[in-house]
Amino acid sequence: MSAFYKTIIISAQGGIARVTIDNDPVNVLSLQMMAELTSFLENVKDDETIKVVIFDSANPDFFIAHVDMTIAEDPKAFETLAAFALPGLNPFQILSERVRRLPQVTIVQLEGVARGGGAEFVAAADMSFAAIGRGALGQPEALMGIVPGGAGTQYLRHRVGRNKALEILLGADLFDAQTAERYGWINRAIPADTIGAFVDNLAQNIAALPDGVIAAAKRVVPADDYGAGLESENTAWASLFTQPPAGQLLLGGLKRGAQTPEVERKIEVMLRELATELQ
Repeated sequence: MSAFYKTIIISAQGGIARVTIDNDPVNVLSLQMMAELTSFLENVKDDETIKVVIFDSANPDFFIAHVDMTIAEDPKAFETLAAFALPGLNPFQILSERVRRLPQVTIVQLEGVARGGGAEFVAAADMSFAAIGRGALGQPEALMGIVPGGAGTQYLRHRVGRNKALEILLGADLFDAQTAERYGWINRAIPADTIGAFVDNLAQNIAALPDGVIAAAKRVVPADDYGAGLESENTAWASLFTQPPAGQLLLGGLKRGAQTPEVERKIEVMLRELATELQ
């Protein structure tokens, strides 16, 4: 808990740890952030003084924009990523599964946009609450010539059902908080001016429960085993990621300003235009 991190800020009080994502300018899920989140999750899982972990963002507009697209430009990136991988699973899936299987209760306080790997991170948490008018979710990977590769296909199928999951994956639109709530993607959409107090109160109530209650609840409502589905997702993601269209779309997106605040606010529009031009 005392480690120094560059992309996340950790604070702890009263049995609650708060992880604030802080990776300017748009909180992309970079290799460094993945390493730091992995380090935190590894350290906190055996800390019995922590009952609840809240994830939020220092950036009011972005929770986690998506996986860092510059990975496609770095030939050594996949060597680094290999250190996080396990047989049949890629490192993005492993990060999501670490969150999903944490013994503590995990809560996402979503007050900005979470796309791609960011949306998968949100879905991995035990509970997620989004601010009305600010929080939003999207899986735009199809516009980049790939499918989600961080467990998003499995989480979506379980949370919203197959028909809505296919709409989210293939429609590749951004979903506002209220629609995400209606679909079952998040727990609730909360007014922006009260979401902080709501999440704090919920976390405090959970942290104050008698010893053993949290563990018992998570034991009788177990995390599903997505082993076969995750392996299938990884195979599909990897086969598409190595094809020329994916590389052209990723690099083309970067050239057009992806990962800057201005473009990220409406990145789906830019990616659709780029995909049309490359056809």
